Parts: sequence; C-alpha cells; structure tokens
Amino acid sequence: MPEFLILRNAAARSTASGLESFGPAMDSVAPTPPVPRVETHDISLREAVSAARDPDVAAVAIPMPIKLIMPFDVAAGAAAAGDAWGISAVKADTSPMTGDGVVVAVLDTGIDKAHPAFAGVEIIEKDFSGSGDGDRQGHGSHCAGTIFGRDVDGKRIGIARGVKKALIGKVLSDTGGGTSDMIFRGIQWALDQGAHVISMSLGFDFPGAVKRMEDSGLPTQPAVSNALEAYRSNLRFFDALMQMVKAQAAFRDTAVVVAATGNESNRSAPRPYTISASLPAASDGVVSVAALGSDGGGKFNIAPFSNTMAQVAAPGVDILSVKIGGGLRTLSGTSMACPHVAGVSALWWQALRSGGAVRPSASLVTSNLIARSRTDVLAAGVTPEDRGSGMVTAPQP
Repeated sequence: MPEFLILRNAAARSTASGLESFGPAMDSVAPTPPVPRVETHDISLREAVSAARDPDVAAVAIPMPIKLIMPFDVAAGAAAAGDAWGISAVKADTSPMTGDGVVVAVLDTGIDKAHPAFAGVEIIEKDFSGSGDGDRQGHGSHCAGTIFGRDVDGKRIGIARGVKKALIGKVLSDTGGGTSDMIFRGIQWALDQGAHVISMSLGFDFPGAVKRMEDSGLPTQPAVSNALEAYRSNLRFFDALMQMVKAQAAFRDTAVVVAATGNESNRSAPRPYTISASLPAASDGVVSVAALGSDGGGKFNIAPFSNTMAQVAAPGVDILSVKIGGGLRTLSGTSMACPHVAGVSALWWQALRSGGAVRPSASLVTSNLIARSRTDVLAAGVTPEDRGSGMVTAPQP
C-alpha cells in the first residue's frame, strides 16, 4: 500500500459529534479554532480519494523528500572580526526589543544545546527524523544562533537575545535529509507548544523524489510525472495547513512562519539564471526570505545564489554564528537570511505586545516586517522580484 499524508481538522470532528448530540441547538454552539492534525496512512489511491471527501479533512498529500538548504562555507577568518554584520544591517543593535516573552521554533537539523550561545535558554527538543536529538550536522545550530544566540567570545551573533524559550524540532536527519511528513508534524508540534515564530531553512527535494522513484524501477517519464503530482499535493497540503494557522489567530496567538527561498540560482554563471522560491517558501502565508550581501560600497546586493519571488530580504552572506562543539563559524546562504527574519519577527512580537494599542498577532507582525522593510539601503539594480519589499528592519525607539 502507498503512504499518504492526511491533514485533518480535529476540532471539526469533535464539533460535529457535539452537534449531533444537541440536535436543533446546533446554531448556539460557539465557533472553535481549527486544530490541525497530520496523519500518515498506508492506504490505496481509492481510499485516499475517499478520505479527501471527508468534511474534516483539509488536504491529502503524497510524502516527498525534503533537505536542508545547503549553505556555502566561507574561508576561515573571513568576516569574523567583531559582531555578526547582520545585527546592525537589520538595526537590531539599536532596537530596544530583545524578544523577551516570545517563543521561537527552529525546524532544522537540531541544536547543540551545550554551546555557550544557548546558555540560559529553555530548549525543548523533539526529534521527527529518527536520528535522535542534538545537532551533528551543524546547520540548525548556526540558524538558531542567529535568531537568539547569546554573545560568544565578546561577539554578538543573535538578533533576539532575550528569547528565553526555544522549540527545536529536528525534521532533518544528521545527513540533512527527511520527508515532508516530518516537517508537517514539526509545524503541528510547534503550534501545539505555543510557538510565535517558526523558522525553516529547508526545501522540498523534487530531484530527490524523481530519483527515488527511478531507483524503485519506474522509468524517468512517469517518475517525473509522479513527482510533479507529489509536489502539487504537498503545495496544497501546505496551503491548507497555513490557512488553518491563519484561522487560529482569531482565537489565540499563533505563529509567523518564515522560510528560506533556496540557493539554486546562479547570477554569476557565464549564462546567468534564477530560480523561483520552492516549498515551503512558496506556500501561501509563509514569509519567504532572500539573501543579501554587501556590495563593497555601503549598499547591499542580492546574493548570486538567492532564489527569486521572496517577500522580504535579509543578510545571508558571510554570516557569523554557532559552530557545533564550540566557537563560531561563517556561512552563506538563504538559510542564513531566514533566521535574521525570524529574529526580527520575535522583536516585533515583543514590540507590539508592549505597545498595548492593539492585540498583537502573526498577521500584524508580518505586516510590520513588510511595511518597515527598507529599499534605500539596496544597491541599484536589485529588483522587487529579487528582494521583495526590501531589507527587514527591527523595531526602533
């Protein structure tokens, strides 16, 4: 039997059973927030089609591979002098906010929680990959360090150094791979645990899906066709999940979901080319992030590897952050830009709460990320499809 993912609204089922019990009094039942539940079932295609007709089923998808968005190593010592440059670029150094009281989730390769950068942070780990808690790859720790890492050796690396609680969902194995059910379960878990910000520097692996089918004996043409169908179903699954997240906001705090666009473009090639953001960044309701680097003249340029169709942009070249086992490491990638936006999101959550004029919400945080982004700091020729609304900016005094 093939495996299918089912996104179910658990609240719809419980509400429906309650309505059946009360009969004519159904109109008086108070509305309830959607409760997303991700299930995995070994069922036939016919059974999957039948399940999709169930009123409490929001989406059905075919699991497909995911992988971390592999960053680029920077030569030892490069860009390592002083604080991480992204701190001042997003104006976190002049913001009165620290992220205090905001819960951040990082869905990645895990975390080296013994690293000094995470001292004093309550870290809750959950492994969805099957390879155990902890980070033996390094990617997740580097991203977490940019979001909420404390100073290391006198250098500031973290945007939101006041975050006191972090949810670390290990949705990628020690080799950086996984499947889409891991990320969907990770998001569900983060929401259940009260995350205000969810950061994801990973992507859906379409070539990997094709290869997996070819390795099972399927010819290339049907393998590509089936992989396209899997990608389509996962896009719909993601969109349905994000709609449920958005609907929860009417009842309680929910999460700003941030994702890297990907590193598959190459603007420096003899024949330059760009590629659009892929899942999860391409999903409706996800804040997609492009990577910026210095142009050497006081402005910021789009990184040559950064995919297009982002909503916002952030520092992603020569980013100093955590190295597993101790010390610091410099990496480049949209994976490094994404946590800058997650950190700034945490600062905006705190700012909106402390303002008191309006009830803070994920949509209001997202609106501030977009509305307060700057284009005056960008080099000439950086287009809206490259950088979205511009460089994200932390709340200022």
